[in-house]
This record gives sequence, C-alpha cells and structure tokens, in this order.
Amino acid sequence: MMRALERWLGGSALYRQGEVEVREKSGVRTLHLGSETIQSAMRVERPHDLELSYTRAMMAFLLFVPAPKRALMIGLGGGSLAKFVYFRLPQSRVHVVEVSAEVVKVARSHFLLPADDDRLTVEIGEGARYLSSSREEVDALLIDAYDGRSLAASLTTDVFYSAARNVLNGAGVLVMNLWSNDWAFDRNVQRIERAFDNRCICLPAERPGNVIALAFATVPQRLGWRELSVTAIDLQARLGLPFPEFVAGLRKMNRHDSDGLCMDR
Repeated sequence: MMRALERWLGGSALYRQGEVEVREKSGVRTLHLGSETIQSAMRVERPHDLELSYTRAMMAFLLFVPAPKRALMIGLGGGSLAKFVYFRLPQSRVHVVEVSAEVVKVARSHFLLPADDDRLTVEIGEGARYLSSSREEVDALLIDAYDGRSLAASLTTDVFYSAARNVLNGAGVLVMNLWSNDWAFDRNVQRIERAFDNRCICLPAERPGNVIALAFATVPQRLGWRELSVTAIDLQARLGLPFPEFVAGLRKMNRHDSDGLCMDR
C-alpha cells in the first residue's frame, strides 16, 4: 500500500461499497479502503503489470528463489501480485488468503483477477488464523495486508511470524511490505528477525515510505554480488522488472562486504 504522500487525488469513482472504493484517473484504476491511501493500482492498458513501485520491489524475492513452485499470499488488494505471478511465472501455483469478501469481489470485477483454477486459489479468511493451522509448505509467503491506516494487529505478533516461518519449506522466503514511517516499523522488523534467527534483509522501494522485508527459512545459497547480479540480469530480461536496482538497494540497506550480503547462520 502507498503512504499518504502518494495519495490519488481526484479521478472518477467507478465503485463504492462501504469502505471499498474503486477510482480511475489517466488510465490507472486504484483501490481504496476507507481512505485516500492507494491499496492497489492497475494501468488499464497493461492489467498484468505491476504499477506500484513497492509491488515491483516485492518481486525481489526471485533473486533468491528464481523458480517458486508454490506461493502463499496474505492480503489480496486488487490482485496485482497474484496476477503477476499467475501470468508471468507459469510454473507457480498461487494461494491467496483475503479477509474481505468485498475486496475479492472487486478484484475480479474491476481489476481482472482470474477465476480460481488449478494454479490460482483465493479464499476468504483471516491471515494469522490461517497460518496458525496451515500445513502448507511453500517457496514464498508474500504478505501485503495494510488497510488505509495500519497493519492488522494479528499480523504483528511473535506468534504470527513464527507461524509464517513454519509454512516455508527449507529454501523458502517471507516477503512482507512494511511502512517505514509506521510507529511499529522497528518493532515489526525485530520480530521478524527473532522468528527467522536474524536471517532478514530489507529493501527500500523506489519511492520513499515502503520497505520490503525478506526473511529466510535457512541461509539462501545466493548471497554473493556476482551471482545476484547474473540472476538479476536474467530476471530483468524475462520479467521486465529492475532487478539490478533491487540488488543495489539491498547493498545500501543491509550488512555486506565486497563479496556479498552478510547473513547470520
């Protein structure tokens, strides 16, 4: 979700039901949940692309897990991440847990989220409760669950982050969108670090405000700058996202040496 500095002022209202509102301006359709904050955005002419910089940054996890077979997402929004994985990573199966039935409805009616099939499943549920009882083992767990104001309290506890780690397979990665100016930002990062034994790095999004936390079930094999750079060039060619910039962002925000990222084992 984008912070208040990226509010979408004006635009035509296409849909409004309770706090769920869809607007469109200059060919970009946006989702709002009871505030001016943009929850999701889609360029109508390119509905499967990632319009917002923080969603593009969340795909940096592919530097470490280039070919995920199973991805679990907590929070749907307009479905940007789910659509990108579904259409651009054909080897991946996507399971999304979204708390609001109205949001799911709007994602399908206004943001072109496909119907469920053998590669995409969307269910209504509360993310923390789902993880606490899940027996899934996934390659990637993507969490993007802010409303217009804050992250749900149930998604900020030690218990939640421990459950998040438990659904990852041995090479799995947690990918979580955080607001850097959230009063609880440091505390949330510290809880992720505890749950993952300090195997956590952060990536600033292109625009200020959003920071993507990546945490690993085990120390990833890809930590060296040379290998990350080669992987980034390949991913950029295949997916059209600025993966070399993601590598540069990781270098700026995390412990590293001349060889690569430094991570506790």
